[in-house]
Amino acid sequence: MTKFFNYASVAAAACAMILAGCATQPEPPRMAGRSPAPPPATRHDAPEPAGLAVQASAFEAFVRHARRIDPAFSGPADVSQALKTGAAHEPHELEAGMIAYAALAALQEPRFVAAVRADRGDLARRIAADPQAALVLPGAAEAEARARGALYAEGEALSGEGEKVKHAAYSVQRQAWAKAKVPDAAGRLSRVKRLSTESYQPSREDAAELQMSLAGAARRGGGASPVVARSVALAALTVLGDTREARGLMSEPHTASCLHMAKLNLYQCLASAGPHYEDIYCLGQHAMIDPGQCVVEATEARGAAPRQVAMSRAAYRR
Repeated sequence: MTKFFNYASVAAAACAMILAGCATQPEPPRMAGRSPAPPPATRHDAPEPAGLAVQASAFEAFVRHARRIDPAFSGPADVSQALKTGAAHEPHELEAGMIAYAALAALQEPRFVAAVRADRGDLARRIAADPQAALVLPGAAEAEARARGALYAEGEALSGEGEKVKHAAYSVQRQAWAKAKVPDAAGRLSRVKRLSTESYQPSREDAAELQMSLAGAARRGGGASPVVARSVALAALTVLGDTREARGLMSEPHTASCLHMAKLNLYQCLASAGPHYEDIYCLGQHAMIDPGQCVVEATEARGAAPRQVAMSRAAYRR
């Protein structure tokens, strides 16, 4: 059984290192192994976003564990355990974790962090009124690209592994156990629903895994999406040390609906499933592919927002 410990201190140390790296070099180092002890005083006074790191880990840890589901199922016990892994997220917590994760990625852009610190106006108030206010700052385009790339990579990987699991639902039918009916199907559905309401519980390796995931993320171009705009705004508020308005940035209607529907579709699929191979299909499609696509879609710009941001950036430079 995994032993839990005081994660907040480790998460704070991990993200302090991420932010310290932002102030001194363009690309963060690749970290390996467990997170080291907190460094001595850093060269900037930005707060250590321990809470942000815990939220981001709720997202990163779910994606990491779900991606590791082995599609080579050998029996009902494998399917049952995989379902527990795939169901182990609460949609609202996952969405908030997405935005926090992308915000930490944005904080790796040193020019953006410096621009936020240099803004002596009412930046926090402007961001609270409109999250896109952060997108006009110097370095914001690069921070946005980091946030988008980090999220896209996680969503694409989760969806891709889900395709493998979904394919296994067909190939496994050659085995007799896979065609047998799931015993206590109602109890299995109840357990999945219960898991879907439980809060994230951090484990010992999560802080280091979060660091490595962010360090390995590549930038991705494209216009600003509402989720990416919120993540960059959250990053700016974190640098300013003003997180009073952060709660309003942790959700976006389209993405919230997408993740909620993915979970409902998982319930409906399991409710109508009979044999074990149908549970595998439900797992691959609705616990992995669907939420993975929600994450990918969250990086895509919608409407006239990209053009408005480009115009605002041009005006800001004047």
